[in-house]
Amino acid sequence: MEVGVRELRDSLSSYLAEVRAGRTVTVTDHGQPIARIVPNGRLTRSEPPRGERRVQPARTRKQPAPQPIQGHGTVSELIGDQRR
Repeated sequence: MEVGVRELRDSLSSYLAEVRAGRTVTVTDHGQPIARIVPNGRLTRSEPPRGERRVQPARTRKQPAPQPIQGHGTVSELIGDQRR
């Protein structure tokens, strides 16, 4: 089932009812498909099953952010100083 953005916005509840019933809704913008609304739990081709474990956890933790540098003056003044 295809629906334009405006029609989807105006009748969102009815299209969500279609998705709840197991149907897929393709959203179009000026006739071009831009998104799909699929029932929760149904895998698409780009979503591997959770059991495949294609995503690996990070090996190291992120480093903490550095302390902010204290500047004097406004941002505009600092940028002006750098341009000189």
